[in-house]
Amino acid sequence: MTEPVDAIRAFHNAFRNDIRRIDNAAFDAGKGKEGLASTIERFRFFNEMLVWHATGEEAAVFPAIEKVAPLVAEAYVMDHRGLDSAFDELSDSYSHHDPLKTARATAVFRFHLDIHLDKEDAHLYRIFREKIPVSAQWEALALMAGKVPQQRFPEVVTWLYPLIGINDRENMTRIWQNVLPPPAFAGIKELIKKAIGPEWDELQHRIPTL
Repeated sequence: MTEPVDAIRAFHNAFRNDIRRIDNAAFDAGKGKEGLASTIERFRFFNEMLVWHATGEEAAVFPAIEKVAPLVAEAYVMDHRGLDSAFDELSDSYSHHDPLKTARATAVFRFHLDIHLDKEDAHLYRIFREKIPVSAQWEALALMAGKVPQQRFPEVVTWLYPLIGINDRENMTRIWQNVLPPPAFAGIKELIKKAIGPEWDELQHRIPTL
């Protein structure tokens, strides 16, 4: 059985994998390797995704946490503002065409984000999972999803699935299959198929109802 935290975990893993690729590309570019601009420039859409995610947490998850563990969420809001600053520094560095400064900025962004996500998984979402009723967890997840502009949702699916492993893919697909109306899920299914190509067969094997 899937649960709301499975969706959060999938997105956290995608963030980890994407910032790792961006940071590695910036590091190589700082050493003089060419042809990496398109990978580094992913940081812009990456940050859009991160802002939607953080906005959803602050609107839905953090207030729920506050009811069962007062003052816990405050430190995570501070982390979010730190990530905003890290993005501003990266954007400024890249706009000045400074490969070394850009590489430093991506390393800082990656380090801060990895620590933040690890803390959330080990602490914040453990409280969320153990102390908040499951029905309220699903409500919070729906509110989080609502922070993504509806017209951009296909981009979210296309970004997410290549960055996560089969277990996360299965969990996310089952969640969407269960919570979305059949016509909406049919559209999501086609986006998933296109995003992962031949790896679709493995997902279909795990979820025969696809």
